[in-house]
Amino acid sequence: MSHHEQHRAHRVGWLRAAVLGANDGIVSTASLIIGVAAASSVHDNIILAGVAGLVAGAMSMAAGEYVSVSSQSDTENADLELERISLEENYETEKEELAEIYEGRGLEPELALQVADQLMAHDALAAHARDEIGISHVVTAQPVQAALSSAGTFLVGAALPLVVAWAVPGPQLIPAVAASSLVFLAFLGGLAARAGGAPIALGSIRVLFWGAFAMALTAGVGRIFGVVA
Repeated sequence: MSHHEQHRAHRVGWLRAAVLGANDGIVSTASLIIGVAAASSVHDNIILAGVAGLVAGAMSMAAGEYVSVSSQSDTENADLELERISLEENYETEKEELAEIYEGRGLEPELALQVADQLMAHDALAAHARDEIGISHVVTAQPVQAALSSAGTFLVGAALPLVVAWAVPGPQLIPAVAASSLVFLAFLGGLAARAGGAPIALGSIRVLFWGAFAMALTAGVGRIFGVVA
């Protein structure tokens, strides 16, 4: 009977960007709405600020993720090019270096050299990228994927408190946006933890704490510096 383990490392790239985007969308938009609402009673101004924050935030997330992950990708490509040149010029030395890595992991010297020889005969660059540099095709940087995931999930996350703010005008707006946003954050934290194989309760508590802190801080700023009608 075959045994197949379900690993989650292949989800790291898009999951990180998606969780970051959705979390930032909820927290930043809810905080912005609450801050403006604490300083102004004009409902149209509150919604306009929320929409502006949604659009600006999504574009910022996409650009930031793309630039950040592109820099990571450039670094990986530069390291791979250096390794490729080294393999062309010092093949035997690189084989010994790879064998030493396997020895450090517990293989006997003779077996380590055999493993290094066979892996390099199959794909020398891939073997060194994985075991010497730590670059794997499973977790390699994907700038476009990260940018789209981050921007898309930011839009979804930001739309949630914005819809609540639009549907609940008046004095109940701030508590409604705050409470619903905390529910959204708890659900997001649990969902992300489940997708990543982590404890669901821990994931929910983690995002709840920082989300509540951000909204409370922004509301305080709005109260202090705003003019309540």
